[in-house]
Amino acid sequence: MQQKTTTATPANNSGALSTLVTVFFFWGFIAAGNGVFIPFCKHYFHLDQFQSQLIDFAFYLAYYIGALMLYAIATLFGRDVIARWGYKNSIVYGLLFSAMGAVIMILAVNANTFPGMLIGLFAVALGFSLQQTAANPFAALLGPPETGANRITLGGGINSFGTFIGPIIVALALFGATRASDDQINSLGLGKVTILYACVGALFVLAAAVFFFSKKLPSGKYETDAEKSPKALTALIIMTFLLIGIFIPIFRSYLVETTDPVLKQAIEMDRIKWLVAGLVIIVGTLLISLALANRKSDGWGAMKYPQLVLGMLAIFTYVGVEVTIQSNLGALLAEPKFGGYNSSQIAPFISMYWGSLMVGRWTGSIKNFNPSASLRAILIFLVPVIAFGVVMAVNAIAQNDITPLYSYVICVLILAAAFYAGQDKPAKTLLLFASLGMVCMITGILTTGQVATYAFLSGGLFCSIMWPAIFVLSIAGLGKFTSQGSAFLIMMILGGAIIPPIQGKLADLKSIGIHNSYWITVVCFGYLAVFAMSVKGILRRQGIDYDSSIGAGH
Repeated sequence: MQQKTTTATPANNSGALSTLVTVFFFWGFIAAGNGVFIPFCKHYFHLDQFQSQLIDFAFYLAYYIGALMLYAIATLFGRDVIARWGYKNSIVYGLLFSAMGAVIMILAVNANTFPGMLIGLFAVALGFSLQQTAANPFAALLGPPETGANRITLGGGINSFGTFIGPIIVALALFGATRASDDQINSLGLGKVTILYACVGALFVLAAAVFFFSKKLPSGKYETDAEKSPKALTALIIMTFLLIGIFIPIFRSYLVETTDPVLKQAIEMDRIKWLVAGLVIIVGTLLISLALANRKSDGWGAMKYPQLVLGMLAIFTYVGVEVTIQSNLGALLAEPKFGGYNSSQIAPFISMYWGSLMVGRWTGSIKNFNPSASLRAILIFLVPVIAFGVVMAVNAIAQNDITPLYSYVICVLILAAAFYAGQDKPAKTLLLFASLGMVCMITGILTTGQVATYAFLSGGLFCSIMWPAIFVLSIAGLGKFTSQGSAFLIMMILGGAIIPPIQGKLADLKSIGIHNSYWITVVCFGYLAVFAMSVKGILRRQGIDYDSSIGAGH
């Protein structure tokens, strides 16, 4: 995009920034809270593991749809919607849309309908998509350009705080101070979900009002011409309609109730086939688009760059593996060989998983504060231990049993050593973390009990810096297509909608089960390692320095 005019920016606006980072908290709080909400709904609505994963499907699909709509408008009309509305108004509109989603959730809860709750979550996340598109550049706008990265880093830190505290708050909202068994969940009712989303919706509206009536906030409006890429748009629209066609029979099967084991097995296999077909469509569309763009690049925009297309698959895979590890964790921990925990007891584990991302992101942010080499070496080991202590302390305050998590500090120290070895180089760090992620997942699959639990929780540690590492490698060298490439990458949050249901369906098959379903995470980390290795060569051939340092995560 080529910017024509821009509004004046304030030299500093700490009050405005304090308001802005609340939306970063919302994203993390709601997304991570789903880790507790999923097993709750599974038992309350008597769902199988695949059906429970439709919560993630609805939530993360909204990110894709929202980003696709904004990109389609920009391509068709040659104007960036966010630029025209301004960052301030875009965030206001996004908050109000999320508030509408909260209202839909409340109505669905009162109607006792799971599909209605999925629609509500979809609307909440659609608002998040608009907020996220505007919030990062808005944070950079609120002060001197040279400190913009630090403000975005602060937002990432607040987002991570939301992710680890979300499961704790949601568990308290659903179960109170009691720890009901799964058989008692139906007696709890959905009344507390109404209270939870009434509070969340009110916070959305309050934040929107603060943004709207603040006269100190810049509008963030500017005029810009959007780079058009009609062939890329056509490919993505075709992919979207094919995915809709794939998921119609899957949702129809949700409505079928049968006790016939033969028919039930046939439905299970059909779901697997359709889900795998959906995955093939996404991967195939991107790779075919890249091949066609290599023949003739006109009309493909950012998708003519191999680092961008392979990066789209990497973001898809990263978000998918990050979400699916924790979304299926509740079902795994319910297994006797993993402790036999019920839904009201898993909050500290879900919190520690998301807290692990915070541990990694805080550590990855050290470079932004330009410490000396000796101080950096100390902080790399000190900061993650402090962050781990924060997660444990908050869980202790919430009266969660944290004794099973004390020894997890060993995994945190391994993360610190990996950061030290990565030297803040995105390609090297991504390869190292993806490889360690594979090792942890394989360890978790081949063992049980506390060792396996720690191994799966460590997936959060090694996912922590993947967003910025993949992002900086994928948009390197895109020039005028950088903004468009960024939009494409945000679309690939779609991975959180596709991979968890696939794992859920594998878990439902008696021949595989929840434990062995985690092999899908090994495949995901494997692709991320391949991307880290291949993108170095791609960028080197383009004469691009791929070793610029990384910062906070998504």
